[in-house]
Amino acid sequence: MQTEESLPPALYVVGTPIGNRAELSPRAADILSRVDTIACEDTRHTRRILPVDAKAPLIPCHEHNETAVAPALAERVARGERVALVTDAGMPAVSDPGFRVVRACRARGLTVTPVSGPCALVNALAVSGLPTDAFLFLGFLPPKSTARRRIFAEHADAPHTLVFYESTHRILKTLADIEETLGKDRYICVARELTKRHETIVTAPAAEAREAVARGSQKGEFVVLIAKRDYVL
Repeated sequence: MQTEESLPPALYVVGTPIGNRAELSPRAADILSRVDTIACEDTRHTRRILPVDAKAPLIPCHEHNETAVAPALAERVARGERVALVTDAGMPAVSDPGFRVVRACRARGLTVTPVSGPCALVNALAVSGLPTDAFLFLGFLPPKSTARRRIFAEHADAPHTLVFYESTHRILKTLADIEETLGKDRYICVARELTKRHETIVTAPAAEAREAVARGSQKGEFVVLIAKRDYVL
C-alpha cells in the first residue's frame, strides 16, 4: 500500500466495478481515499462505491460537460493536486467520458496514471470462447439498422474478433442485423450483466444466440463479439 507522501500530483484514471462492487481493487480504494478531487460521471453513483474514508469533493464530469471541465481539471493537476477520474463502471475514456480530460493533461505534459480495474470488453472477450489473439473494439454502434449492417459488411472478412457494446433497447435488432448480414452460422458471443447476479453469456451461431437472448431477459448492459469467418468452437 502506498503512503501519503508517495502519492504525487497526477490525474489518476481509476477503473471501477462493472457490476460487482467487491471488484473495487485495494489500490483503487486507496487512491480514492487520498486524492484531493474526484471527477465522476454521476456523483450519486460514485458515492455508493467510494471507500468510507474518501472525503474528496466530487466534480461532475460526463458526456454533456466534459469539454468544459477538462481544462479546469488539468489546471488542478498542474497546481499540484491529485485528481481521480472515474466513470459509473469500468475504465474511464473507453466508451465512457474521460478522453478529453486525459488529452488536456497530456497536452500540458502532466502525469496521467492508470489504476487498473474491470473492463467489460476484456471480461467478455476472455470468457467468450472466440479468438483472443487479435480483436477490434467498435464501441457503441450506430442506432440505425442500415448503418449497423454497413459496418458488419465492411468487417465481414476481418481476420480478428469484433467487439462492441449494445443497449437493452436495440440488442435484438442488432442480433438480427448480424444474422442477416453475416449469416445465421457466424459464431458470436452475447454477454449480459457481467459480474452481476443475472450474468448470462451465450456463445453460439448467430441464429441460435439471437433465439437464446430473445427467450431471456434483455435488460442490462450487453457486450457482443463476432468471430472471424469460418471459426467454430
